[in-house]
Amino acid sequence: MKKIINWITGLFNDEKGSPSSKRFIGILCGITLCITLYVNSYTSGEIKPSESLVNAVAMLAFGCLGLSSIDKIWGKRDHNKTEE
Repeated sequence: MKKIINWITGLFNDEKGSPSSKRFIGILCGITLCITLYVNSYTSGEIKPSESLVNAVAMLAFGCLGLSSIDKIWGKRDHNKTEE
């Protein structure tokens, strides 16, 4: 059980081990979007989120996780330069 908790907390930490708000927001938006779309598949057509809201949440999730990936890649380059 401790391994699972460490893995989950590791999802929200950046490569240096500090908590990353970009990862937290990106994962939270992704989970919320998946739950909303799943629940929406079982409801009637009148009850659905607006298309622009779904697109905004999806773009926020992809943007946050993409920025987190860019930080991870470029952070290693800057870290390697300071060690040399």
